[in-house]
Amino acid sequence: MPTPSATPVSPACAGAPATRATAPPVSPAAVGRALADLRAHAPLVHCLTNHVVAHWTANVLLAVGAQPTMVDNVEEAGPSARRADALLINLGTPQESTTAATAHAVAAAERAGTPWVLDPVGVGGLVWRTRTALDLLARHRPTIVRGNASEVLALRGGAGGRGPESVDDVATAIPAADALAREHAAVVAVSGATDFLTDGARALRLANGTPLLTRITGGGCALGALMAAFSAVTPDPLLAATAATATLTVAAEHAAARSTGPGSFAVALLDDLAALTPTSASDQVRLEAQR
Repeated sequence: MPTPSATPVSPACAGAPATRATAPPVSPAAVGRALADLRAHAPLVHCLTNHVVAHWTANVLLAVGAQPTMVDNVEEAGPSARRADALLINLGTPQESTTAATAHAVAAAERAGTPWVLDPVGVGGLVWRTRTALDLLARHRPTIVRGNASEVLALRGGAGGRGPESVDDVATAIPAADALAREHAAVVAVSGATDFLTDGARALRLANGTPLLTRITGGGCALGALMAAFSAVTPDPLLAATAATATLTVAAEHAAARSTGPGSFAVALLDDLAALTPTSASDQVRLEAQR
C-alpha cells in the first residue's frame, strides 16, 4: 500500500507523549481523572472504521463524551485527520478506496502530531489486511495497537483467529505484545476476558467486563475508538488505553446487571457509558500492575 510520507511531531492536544522512563504508574485514580478530562474537552475522533460497526462506534463515542467523524473517502480523509484530536484506523472491512484513505489519514495525523490507534481486525487469516497492517507498522508509528490475542500474535507471524474472533488466550499473546510494544514504541492492548496492556516496560491487567460484550457486534471496535479518544486528552498512551478499557468494561458491568440479553444490553451500555462517573470508574476498575 503506497503511504504518503510523514514526519511525526509532538501531539498538540495531549502534549508530548510520556516516555517509559518518566511516565508515572497507571492508577485507578488516574483512570477517573482521564475520564473527567475527556468529558471536559470532548475530543474530535476521526474514525476510519469498518462499515459493520460505524454507527455503533459513533454512538459509543458520543455516549462517553467525545465527538466522532467518520470520513472515509480518499479526498477528505487526510484533511479530516489533520483537524481531529485523534485518529482510529480499523481494518475490519478494508476496501481499496478506504485503504488509500487510511494511508492519507495516517500521514496527515503524524504530520500534525495527532495520536492514532491501529485496530488490525482479522489479521493473520486474510492476506491483504495482514499486509496492510504490517505495512502501516513498518512505515508509521501508531500510538496504540489494540487487538485480541490472535490478532496480536498474527502481527508477530501467527496464524490469526477465526474472523474477528480470537482462538488464543490473552496469556499466550503477552510475549508478542511486549515485543511489538518495544519494537514500535507503542502501547499494545490485548483484549479478552482479562485485558493485558503494555508499553514494553510497564504492564497492566484489567479484570472488568461481561460475556455479553462478546454477544454484540463492535465491542472491540468501539474500544479502539475509545482508546483514540482518551489518547487525545492524556500524554500517556498506556493510561489512555487503560482508561478506555476501564470505561467500557465497568459500564458494561453496569449494563449487564439490568439487561435480559444482547439487545437490551447494547442499549443499556450506551446509557451506562453516558452515566459513568469518574469516581465510579476509579472505584470499580479492577486494575493490577504486572511490572
